[in-house]
Amino acid sequence: MELALVLVVVVVALTFDFTNGFHDAANAIATSVSTRALTPRIALVMAAVFNLLGAFLGTGVATTIGYGIVDVGMGAHALAVVLAALVGAIGWNLTTWWWGLPSSSTGALLGGLAGAGVAAGSNLHWDVVLVQVLVPMLVSPVIGLLLGYLVMAWILRRLRDAARGPVERRFRMLQTVSASAMALGHGLQDAQKTMGVIVLALVAGGHHSGRGIPWWVQLAAAVAISAGTYCGGWRIIRTLGRRIAQLDPARGFAAEAVAASVLYVAALIFHAPVSTTQVVSSAVVGAAATKRRSAVRWRVARSMVGAWLLTIPAAGLVGAGCYLLLRVALGV
Repeated sequence: MELALVLVVVVVALTFDFTNGFHDAANAIATSVSTRALTPRIALVMAAVFNLLGAFLGTGVATTIGYGIVDVGMGAHALAVVLAALVGAIGWNLTTWWWGLPSSSTGALLGGLAGAGVAAGSNLHWDVVLVQVLVPMLVSPVIGLLLGYLVMAWILRRLRDAARGPVERRFRMLQTVSASAMALGHGLQDAQKTMGVIVLALVAGGHHSGRGIPWWVQLAAAVAISAGTYCGGWRIIRTLGRRIAQLDPARGFAAEAVAASVLYVAALIFHAPVSTTQVVSSAVVGAAATKRRSAVRWRVARSMVGAWLLTIPAAGLVGAGCYLLLRVALGV
């Protein structure tokens, strides 16, 4: 039964990875589409390709997720914890997708893991949760907001005497680069989270040892998130690309470049799983605010922040409930 349960967990983890790409397609392309720097179909293909490549750039975040957050143990009981966490994360992703809210897939996964782990009485590494998860997730949107504003203010100062038409054409071209960098950072961050969960399941089922990430896990996670990105989440793309703020090409470039930089630093230096959605949304708000305060639709921004704050506890409650149901269904 345990081997079958491992296979179920791997399939569900890849399903989460697919919904992650589907849910977070807006992260990489919404600003480029809204400024008409890229057509929607070209943007999706580009984002899918760079998501795929980004998944192979490192495994630090995967190691944090797989080995650093919770000790689930081994056997059917441990696999039930991982499965419940994934169901909680997928449920929250689909709910916020339906509402058109760019919530955090990272928060959903971490909330599901924490909720299922607490319900199962597993050992949570609170020091890792605090230092490498909660602090980066709280700090990274603030950094994205501030840098988005400061970088855009610097651009405006440098180009204050330049003709608007040629400047916009140049920044539309530059957005192809910044959107590609954003998609690469999304693959680097979010595909690794699924890798970590799959490794957690393999260890729980006795099919993996050590702290490495098998090559086939990397490949499967990369393909799943890339496919999800290609399918796209148009409800969230509309929210992030148009409803928060109307961006011009320069502000779109600034937001994407800042967000991509934050993702790279978090993954490659700190091995911290941060939310791509929160980072790019905050950078969009920061860049847009340089135009005028009313350029940001603060009601939409507040609803996004509300969804962010609800994500971890909501996914945690769903994960805990799913674990209790699975424990009865599996008799573990």
